[in-house]
Amino acid sequence: MKTWIKRLIVLSVLVAMMGAGGLAWYARQPLQIEVLPTTVNVTPGTNLRRLSTQLKKDGVIRSASAFWLLGRVLGKGSSLKSGLYTLDQPLTPLALYAKFEQGDVSQAIVQFIEGRNWREVRAILAGQTLLKNDSASLSDAELMRAIGATETYPEGLLFPDTYFYAPHTSDLDVLRRAYQLQREKLQAAWDKRAPGLPYRTPYEALIMASIVEKETGAAFERPQIAGVFLNRLRLGMRLQTDPTVIYGLGERFDGNLRKADLLRDTPYNTYTRAGLPPTPIAMPSEAAIMAALNPAKTSALYFVARGNGTHVFSSTLEAHNRAVNRYQR
Repeated sequence: MKTWIKRLIVLSVLVAMMGAGGLAWYARQPLQIEVLPTTVNVTPGTNLRRLSTQLKKDGVIRSASAFWLLGRVLGKGSSLKSGLYTLDQPLTPLALYAKFEQGDVSQAIVQFIEGRNWREVRAILAGQTLLKNDSASLSDAELMRAIGATETYPEGLLFPDTYFYAPHTSDLDVLRRAYQLQREKLQAAWDKRAPGLPYRTPYEALIMASIVEKETGAAFERPQIAGVFLNRLRLGMRLQTDPTVIYGLGERFDGNLRKADLLRDTPYNTYTRAGLPPTPIAMPSEAAIMAALNPAKTSALYFVARGNGTHVFSSTLEAHNRAVNRYQR
């Protein structure tokens, strides 16, 4: 039986068991929270079912099914706001849902996702209603000075993670923490790097890590993709990676990379220019940084997407062309 049919049956049974009157009674009864005060962490993307299960596990509610059913009937599934909630007094299920809907948090959450670029981070910060967007009026160089950075351009220098903050905190505080954490992660990985890598500085490794992040569909392939690009660097081959070209196009990119784009020279076009681009092109994850500094030992110089998130790696152009014909043409 399909999952959605099972859920529909469960929902129907619960409605029949509780009835409209029973559900209305439940909605207004104080919850018997096991420990007060207590905290509830609603992470970004939490859905109604996962929240109900979490609340039962945390001792906030007795019945995950009843709380979930109430939320479904009231249409609360899409209005939950992430953050850290402090519960310091008994609440009814209705009042608890109102708290989650209003974002009445003791600490809010902003999430920087690996692979996103600085322009996207700016948009994420602007969308945080509980965060003071002090960075909006600053240029990139001014912003970097404000968070104590020596660099002038923030791309790639923020660690992708989930950051808690008190409501009405300045976004510069969050950016400062993300910058410091990325510095720590990069230095730790640099100290454990494999010998013989062609990087002159940790920043160059960060640039490579951002390319690996954007090129990787399957996480386990990161070291091998890093190995391919490092092989090209050592041989003086151009990296010829589409994500750098797309980054160089900026807002001109409409989702369709054309042959003319590959020929249009920008500082980030690795088809027209040798070596690494001048800056990272996204926020690399810790795994991508580790891959760039501890690449797989491989003879491969090429790879092509299979269409399922993984790649075929080839050591010769002839083998690569065969793979392209099979998977791309």
